[in-house]
Amino acid sequence: MIAYDKKTATFTLTGKGVTYAMGVTDGVLEHRYFGAPIGPSDDLSLYRGEAATSFEARVPGKLSQNQILLEAPVYGRGDYREPMLILRGAEGETALDLAYTGHRIVKDHKLAGLPTSFGGETLAITLADPVRGASVDLFYTVCDDCPVIARSARITNTGKSDCKILRAYSAALDLPDNGYDLITLYGAWARERTPERTPIRHGVTSVDSKRVSSSASLNPFAALVEKAAGENAGRCYGMALVYSSSWKIACEGAQNGTTRLTGGINDFAFAKTLAPGESFDAPEAVLVFSSEGIGGLSRAFHDYARAHIVNPAFVNKPRPIVVNNWEATYFDFDYERLFAIIDAAEGTGIDTFVLDDGWFGARVNDSAGLGDWTVNRNKLPDGLKPIIDRCHARGLKFGLWFEPEMVNPDSDLYRAHPDWAIGCPGYQPLLSRRQLVLDVTRKDVRDYIVESVNRVLRENAIDYVKWDSNRNVSDLWSSAADPNDRECFAHEYALGLYDLFDRIVLANPAVFFEGCSGGGSRYDFGMLRYFPQIWTSDDTDAGMRCMIQYGTSYCYPPSAMSCHVSVCPNHQNGRTTPFATRCAVAHLGPTGYELDLSKLPAEEKAQIGEQNALYRRDEDLILSGDLYRVADPFEGRAFGFLLAAKDKSKAALTLVKLFNLTNGERFIPRLPGLDPAADYLVEETGATFRGSTLAEIGLPLDWKALRDFDAAVYHFKRI
Repeated sequence: MIAYDKKTATFTLTGKGVTYAMGVTDGVLEHRYFGAPIGPSDDLSLYRGEAATSFEARVPGKLSQNQILLEAPVYGRGDYREPMLILRGAEGETALDLAYTGHRIVKDHKLAGLPTSFGGETLAITLADPVRGASVDLFYTVCDDCPVIARSARITNTGKSDCKILRAYSAALDLPDNGYDLITLYGAWARERTPERTPIRHGVTSVDSKRVSSSASLNPFAALVEKAAGENAGRCYGMALVYSSSWKIACEGAQNGTTRLTGGINDFAFAKTLAPGESFDAPEAVLVFSSEGIGGLSRAFHDYARAHIVNPAFVNKPRPIVVNNWEATYFDFDYERLFAIIDAAEGTGIDTFVLDDGWFGARVNDSAGLGDWTVNRNKLPDGLKPIIDRCHARGLKFGLWFEPEMVNPDSDLYRAHPDWAIGCPGYQPLLSRRQLVLDVTRKDVRDYIVESVNRVLRENAIDYVKWDSNRNVSDLWSSAADPNDRECFAHEYALGLYDLFDRIVLANPAVFFEGCSGGGSRYDFGMLRYFPQIWTSDDTDAGMRCMIQYGTSYCYPPSAMSCHVSVCPNHQNGRTTPFATRCAVAHLGPTGYELDLSKLPAEEKAQIGEQNALYRRDEDLILSGDLYRVADPFEGRAFGFLLAAKDKSKAALTLVKLFNLTNGERFIPRLPGLDPAADYLVEETGATFRGSTLAEIGLPLDWKALRDFDAAVYHFKRI
């Protein structure tokens, strides 16, 4: 709900479990409150700034610009903290002074060329600087089903000459106090999204990506949490970006004890020229508040993603259970090898076979063929049809791998259009993984990709697509860009990418698309707008997946985490873990298998059918349940996820013992998320417990009986 009190010039946005308030004083749009629900009689005056010192610039009302809590902080007029926006005029001036000019309610809010949250009610507040000839529309979308405010900004040149945007963050959040810790998610290929918690210091702390991708190194998410906040208690604020290119989130501990959180497009090597009358949209930033600790913050992000980001056609629909041939065959396959895997899937509960890399062009390894999206007739002389027919005969659907943004120098496409690959003049294009990146800022390149991929989808019965992207972008330059405006390449790449998704993913609504980028290197809400699930990591080892899925859950729901069972010793790190554990961990998200089913021992193959039946039974918990983290694998002892139904009628607990200590300590996991006044049957043991007992005392179990990497799964049913 959006309310405006004309008498006090106060805006109040009220969603489920949250209030966000702003006020206009002497034309300045001040931040007044973000937190648990409050009423109209609550006094917000404590959020006002303090009187200016003799060293600080004053604004009307005798307050220092450097003290005010601001909704759209800018540079050059007395605020020396991190600005949200920086513009440079024709004379090189960067001072900007934005004043409130009006507001309106926007129906079906959308950003130009960018994925945007759907649903909710959107307030647009216009600020303007007539001296500079600039205006900014601040968008606030509030939801009635989660404690989220989605923010974005539109910058318009209202002057008579060009201006240049030097920074275009999506949002700024000023908090009236400090004493927070900052939580971010760092990592690398095959060990994505590790939580890192550090105290906020005075000055600016930032995390970012310069890779033209949200990246595996750092994820576009950050949280400010009270120092005493834990999993289930404490005030927490979160920010995540709906964006898939270079980004930045910064946190500043200010001299007066306030805290500012900003985020959006990375302003490193960024500039965008606006001609008179032109506008520029910054991507959405999702702001979340929780008084229920870090776990509550995560569940708010999960609810937001499922209700307002993921395609409604797929969000709660049962997901494919796939078998992918990649780790089974890599590039070395023919019809017979693939048929053996397909035939072995019959009766296991697997419903989709996915043919991965190597089916196209001159593709016999990763050095050739990318960009040539025609069937490799040396491997598959009769095309894809025999494989599709074999799948259908065995009751399976068929899926196919693409990497549409990439090209090998050894390809027909590159030989015909070498200028289509990204590269800087005077330099040899920089190879990574023996491939280059196509310049999707160019419409002719996008047109080729769209026609090539859609032709394969038109000509074949394809139910599932895995869209991959296996390297970061370098040599940021485009021959098609305006010579006077080349510093916006990373953002233009994102717009080109989203155009591809609109014209391929959305244009094929019957096909299920999964996102991938060398594993989880492009894992963000922008991608989830098009891909209901994303390949969480190329590391399929169950031990590492406990850590990767735990960290990913800080922001992203289990329904987004594509998880596969693979063989042991694991191909990435050589570890051997029990097959039952691999299944238990992989079944905490949309699941599948990354192995040769025809070579599995009979005992393991028998487990697949049993495990998949259990997964289907619990799938509604994956798709729509609440996640509670009950054991932290980064502490080295155990991993634990509890998935509980929204109505608390049932739940499933998965535990993995990571390291068995001789004469070790007891472990009794506490299980929040159940109805404290109800009794629950533990189906595996026949024992019954009160919900309050499970939450406050814990679940007794024979922890010492488990060996390294053994898993235990328990189901709870309200009785």
